[in-house]
Amino acid sequence: MLLPVAILSGGFATRLRPLTEKIPKALVQVAGKPFVTWQLEYLRSQGAKRVVLCVGYLGEQLQAAVGDGSAYGLEVSYSWDGPALLGTGGALRKAVSLLGDRFFVFYGDSYLPVDFQAVELGFLQCGKPALMTVLENHGRWDKSNVLFRQGLIVEYNKHNPRPEMMHIDYGLGIMSASLLLDRPADSPFDIADIYHGLSVRGELAGFEVFERFYEIGSQAGLQETDEFLARGKQW
Repeated sequence: MLLPVAILSGGFATRLRPLTEKIPKALVQVAGKPFVTWQLEYLRSQGAKRVVLCVGYLGEQLQAAVGDGSAYGLEVSYSWDGPALLGTGGALRKAVSLLGDRFFVFYGDSYLPVDFQAVELGFLQCGKPALMTVLENHGRWDKSNVLFRQGLIVEYNKHNPRPEMMHIDYGLGIMSASLLLDRPADSPFDIADIYHGLSVRGELAGFEVFERFYEIGSQAGLQETDEFLARGKQW
């Protein structure tokens, strides 16, 4: 059984409007199903048991659709941003009590063809408080933002990537809750800032993957993901 999984699903999804004017991004139809259905079915096939959905914008609709997760063979619970969005880091900080000491984290608009059990084993063996999966993308799909050498993230810099960076954050990480507990509850911040600080201190392990990620955060990404999932090859 995998570590608990946090899915960050609280954003406004402005790039997908008008699709997301009345429904959250996780409920956008992709290859005949709400996108969250693809994610949850995939997690169950990987051995996941517990999932925490970090929700905000139109989160009530997502909770009504997914419920307690039993339809997917999962235990699904919900962590709410509240009146103001907390950002990726703030949402995780609020969800810590539901997630426990260590957990996977990825985004509510991502479909990641990767072996979660292999990633978890890499984390358990690395001796670091966090692990980031990385893909050598040379600027494809998004700007490369990771300097990766011999299993270690030398530097991750989402805001100011450097030309020598050839990898990108693949979108799946494992974190120790202790990394978040010094942050005030209900305070917005970005998980990227946590990762950056860890990387420059030599405390962020890297796990290299070799198959591209898919995402529905943009209209182009939605079309590519729809075509990929419709082909029937999920992993």
